[in-house]
Amino acid sequence: MPQANQPFIYRSIFISDVHLGTKDARVEYLLDFLAHVRCEHLFLDGDIFDIWKMKTNRWHWPLLNTQLLQKFMELASAGTRVIYVPGNHDEFFRDYLGSEIGGVQIHREYRHTLADGRRALILHGDEFDGVVRHSRLLKWIGNAGYEVLMWANRASFRVRRWLGKGYWSLSLAIKQQVPNARIYIEKFEQAAIRHAREQAVDVIVCGHIHHANLREEQGVTYANSGDWVEHCTAIVEHMDGTLELVNWVKESAERLDGRQAVTVPPLPAPVLEQQSAHAKSLHS
Repeated sequence: MPQANQPFIYRSIFISDVHLGTKDARVEYLLDFLAHVRCEHLFLDGDIFDIWKMKTNRWHWPLLNTQLLQKFMELASAGTRVIYVPGNHDEFFRDYLGSEIGGVQIHREYRHTLADGRRALILHGDEFDGVVRHSRLLKWIGNAGYEVLMWANRASFRVRRWLGKGYWSLSLAIKQQVPNARIYIEKFEQAAIRHAREQAVDVIVCGHIHHANLREEQGVTYANSGDWVEHCTAIVEHMDGTLELVNWVKESAERLDGRQAVTVPPLPAPVLEQQSAHAKSLHS
């Protein structure tokens, strides 16, 4: 852990499932997270936008959403390599694979070599959904049931803030009590691990199911970055290649509720120059 007012410095950061365009996106937490970290690679691993919601008359776009997009482009212009791997909710951008928008590169999937030499495959994860989803109950949860859970989550969030308490996900607590949901998660993870073995990679990084996890099995590291709707989590790669699952709610809930003010200054010029030079060498 860095000392007070010092940023977290990582080699790579993996985030997914922000679902911009919905009322459930916890953009304030993600902006706070990005304000307190520095990295060489930032991977946006799908469902950053919720195009499905934007196609209805119920979409939601506060100023914070625009500020987040500006932050991504600012990071790209400052030397961070920003890779966007669209998911199923923002598959619109899969029509632009190989393109670059505001310095952000768009790929269907991405192979990344960790600092310790391990080979990582980065994809959203909806590829595995059809393999494991078969229960009518799970389909209901994934559609109308999920909308109900998100409504309950928003109501709970407003009440807790009124009471001066930090963020807590009611919807996540409910889903953890549904046996079929736990079975679905396990089957999804097994499908991802099988795919990693077939692709001869050491690490598979995905999102999609809104269940953050980091574990080893069958010689494969399974890393799910979770989401910024219920968990507010990310996978990070340290400078030595070690992966870690970060829960930003635990780090920032009190600060965002106004009980503690923390200001993180920019990195010293020599450190920024060193990171920028390293990033340029990666691009060449």
